[in-house]
Amino acid sequence: MNPIELTIEDGIATVRINRPERKNALSVAATNGLADAWDRIESDDSVRVAILTSADCGVFSAGMDLKEAAQIKRDEGVDILSKMRDPFHDTMRACKKPIIAAMTGSLMAGGMMLTLNCDLRVGLKGTKVGITEVKIGRGSPWAAPALTMLPQPILMEIVLTGDLFPIERLHDYGFTNYLEDTPDAVRARAYELARRIAGLAPLSVVAAKGSVRATMDRGCAGGLEEGKRLHEVVYASNDAIEGPRAFAEKRAPVWTGT
Repeated sequence: MNPIELTIEDGIATVRINRPERKNALSVAATNGLADAWDRIESDDSVRVAILTSADCGVFSAGMDLKEAAQIKRDEGVDILSKMRDPFHDTMRACKKPIIAAMTGSLMAGGMMLTLNCDLRVGLKGTKVGITEVKIGRGSPWAAPALTMLPQPILMEIVLTGDLFPIERLHDYGFTNYLEDTPDAVRARAYELARRIAGLAPLSVVAAKGSVRATMDRGCAGGLEEGKRLHEVVYASNDAIEGPRAFAEKRAPVWTGT
């Protein structure tokens, strides 16, 4: 069974973790498959937006496959991260196109890492969220960006206790955009958002994401400067002419991404 499935339709790429028998845990093959998927999405001009989801099993992703990690350490004497091409999912974080998390179950550890790399998040009511590394002797250096998404005391409680929290609590702090009642409703909401984004000016969408990400990384002043640079191609594009023209002519714009 392929641990990572990638489909592309109508400008929307869907990346699906398909390991329900292991609670969608991130094996070496799954992690490397995710890196391959983000590489393809980044290079495919037909893709406007991506959705990350997983097979239904009650857990969006349990994080690292601890059983495989123990086996690799026992058989080869190395840490599982050394077998992964992109263990901290930097390829995903660097993707210029918007990524929507359709979280159809609970998530912890590396599952939380994946959602932190997404731009919009749709969760399932009644599920749990946590960063559990302190309970298993692992680490969470990737959790730092969560400080732009959650209050500092809340993030500290999450990383220092390793406890799982009701997703409703994190939603109250603005961590998720929407919470839905069923996995199907989670995916439906994610696709609704994706279709709206896919129908907009592609260069503007990429620049908008880049500007927000730059501000997260560099602070306000640095983000403003990088945002101006990212938007230079937008203002000089054919789409920048098409948008106002379509508005004046009272018709839908035809975006070319050029």
